[in-house]
Formats: sequence, C-alpha cells, structure tokens
Amino acid sequence: MKLLKLVPDNTNIKFLKVRVPFFVVSLALILGSWAAVAVKGLNFGVDFAGGQEVRLTFTERAAAPIPELRALVGGLGYGEPVVQEFGAPNQVSIRVRLPEKAEDTPGAATAIGDRVIAAITAKYPDARKDGNDTVSGKVAGEFRTSALLALLAAMAAVSLYIWVRFEWQFGVGAMFALVHDVSLTLGLFAVTQMEFSLQIVAAVLAIIGYSLNDTIVVYDRIRENLKKYRKMPLNELLDLSVNETLARTVMTSLTLFVALIPLLIFGPPSLFGMVAAITFGLFVGTYSSIYMAGPLLIWMGVTSDSFVPRETALDRQEKIARGEA
Repeated sequence: MKLLKLVPDNTNIKFLKVRVPFFVVSLALILGSWAAVAVKGLNFGVDFAGGQEVRLTFTERAAAPIPELRALVGGLGYGEPVVQEFGAPNQVSIRVRLPEKAEDTPGAATAIGDRVIAAITAKYPDARKDGNDTVSGKVAGEFRTSALLALLAAMAAVSLYIWVRFEWQFGVGAMFALVHDVSLTLGLFAVTQMEFSLQIVAAVLAIIGYSLNDTIVVYDRIRENLKKYRKMPLNELLDLSVNETLARTVMTSLTLFVALIPLLIFGPPSLFGMVAAITFGLFVGTYSSIYMAGPLLIWMGVTSDSFVPRETALDRQEKIARGEA
C-alpha cells in the first residue's frame, strides 16, 4: 500500500520567479497594517484598557463554574468579561470593561462591580465576595508596555540566535520575516476591531515561534545545499531548498489546521480571537518563510560561495609542502 504524498517528490515550483511583486505586496501590507493601527487603534480588552475586577470564592464548590460565569456576566452588557481562576480552583477573578468616564465618576465603577456580584450571588448563593477593585488605565498602560517589550525581546532573541547559528544575513532575513508576520497580525486586529487581550499576545508569540521554526527549517536546507551545490545560481538553490522542505511545511500546517478550524467554528467566543490570530499566523508565517526570508539573502549579496572558507597564506604553504599545489 502506497503512502499518500501531499507533495510529490519531483515538485519544482519556481517560487523566486515572482519574488519582486510578492515582496512589494508584502511591504504595502506592512505599511497598511501599521497605518490601520495608527488610525483605528487596537480594541484593547480589559487586560490592557483597565476595568473593574471582582474576586469571588465559591465556598461550597471544589471548582468555580467559569464557563457559566462568563456567560452570565457577559449578558450584563459590559462586553466580554475576563474570567479566570485566581488562587484556589474555587476562587475566581472577573474583570469587566468600564463604560466611558465611569472610572472618573465617584462610585460608578464600584456600582458596576456590585451589580456583577449581585447577579452571581443570585444564581450561586455560596459565592463569597473577596474584592471589588478598579484597575486604572495607568496600570493597564504599563501592562501594554510590558507586553510590547516582551514581543520585541522575543523577536530580537530569536534573530540573534539565527545570527549566531548561521550568518548575519540569515538573522536579518529572519527578523524581517517576523516583523512581517507580527505587523500583519496587528493589522488584522486593527481592521476587524476584534478584542486585543493577553490571549492575543500569547497567540502572537505562538506565531513568532511557528514562523521561526519554519524559517530555520528552510535556512538549514539552504545551508546544506550551499555546501553541496557551490556552482548553482543562488535563486535556483533557494527554489530547490524550499521545494525540498515543502512536504514538511504542508504537513505541519495541515496538522495544525485540523485542530484549529473546529475551534474557530465551534469553539467558545472567548477563544475566537486567539484561534483566529494563530490560524492567520499560519498563513503569513509560511508565506514569509518562502517569499521574505529566502529572497532577502539574494538582495543582501549572498552567493553560492559566500560562506566557503577562504584559503589563507598558511593554508597555501601547507598545500605546497604536501605537494598538492
């Protein structure tokens, strides 16, 4: 019985033949994404925009009914709440977005928290109030800054790793691919105005990891082929390397799609943004590994013999002494 091959062994797609128009489109999408972020902004969730936080303990339960609480509080009209375990399994933290100017109105934010608590205790009499506090916009702003620094640090660290493992040209190519992927993802959230929360930051980090993994696989094959085919033109060598890793890329992406698509269609609303971001990131991550990371090596002057060790005067003398020259 023959195994199913999604990509035939003799596949020879000329990816780099259209590298210039694809690169121009990618630059336009990057600029458009940042323009959308600047003009429309991101729809920050409670994590980044501030809000009212209520903490409860369910005294007669081993674990808090988090899905039911999310549906209950979501029906109060304050948007999608952030409900998560806080300490023990029967303790929860619930954060809701405050209406405009509610934080500046004395007692308004606390009243919203009291309404949330009243709705929960009416359905769950064993719910005990542990706290009702306002998360200020200043604290949320510091949270946004920390998240941004985390993303930049992750991108810088992986680019430095590729620089050390390969050559500086590969590090620049990987960094550009990551900037491309992150920019388009942020642009998606700016255009659609889907809520941007800590879950989305985790999704962006997952996209960075996937894109980096795919880029390293392609770069590793390029490095191997640079040693094997030193007289092959670089654009042909890059096409060969991408085609040789295409089966692995297709199989990895399809495996992830099998898990993501049901979550995207049938999953809970609280996970939709994160799953949508990762699904979108699969497309742009695969695309950037082929049309961004590879062609940049050509434009940075890499040739088939760029990384071949140069013969020194000492090497020449040793070859003469051995009678090899």
